[in-house]
Amino acid sequence: MKAYQILPLTLLMNCCSVLSPVKDAAIYHVLEPLLPERPLTLATPSVAINRPSIPSYLNRQQLITRSGGRLMISSIDLWGEPIEAAISRVMASNLSRLTGSTCIQPVENFTAMDYAYLLDLRILRFDPDTANHMILEGTWQLQPVNGSVATRHYFRISTAIADGHHIQAARVSGMNQCLEQLARKITLRP
Repeated sequence: MKAYQILPLTLLMNCCSVLSPVKDAAIYHVLEPLLPERPLTLATPSVAINRPSIPSYLNRQQLITRSGGRLMISSIDLWGEPIEAAISRVMASNLSRLTGSTCIQPVENFTAMDYAYLLDLRILRFDPDTANHMILEGTWQLQPVNGSVATRHYFRISTAIADGHHIQAARVSGMNQCLEQLARKITLRP
């Protein structure tokens, strides 16, 4: 073989190794309701769960850990859906399971304003502390669609994060526990 024939063949062989598939090492996490499923048969209360406001550092696909004023971003632990959508979905499910109502859903699931209340969540913190507790802190407001401005309620929920093989999965589990406790604190009566 001549030198001018070997060079393209060598380049072709190198390109094939560079273009070979790369294994995706990402682990996708989702929030899940922890309350047991039950038959949903009631039409009330009728509540739309607004997407919560969250700190901007949490508004990303990667799981974030805050520690001593520093943010640590996981390169392989990712959310399977936007965190705000996950929170409103899980809160709607938890509240439906507590009340038996078929009419508690994320606001974007309603095709018209056929709900009586809008649940507004403002999350100030949703991450672990230095003692390895998941902290969920913020305010909630159950605003009637027709009526005066409702009272805003402060909450701070803390739950221990279980030690385990995969720390991020344990943290997601802690987040699920916090959302369950928050659902139990929210009063769906006017």
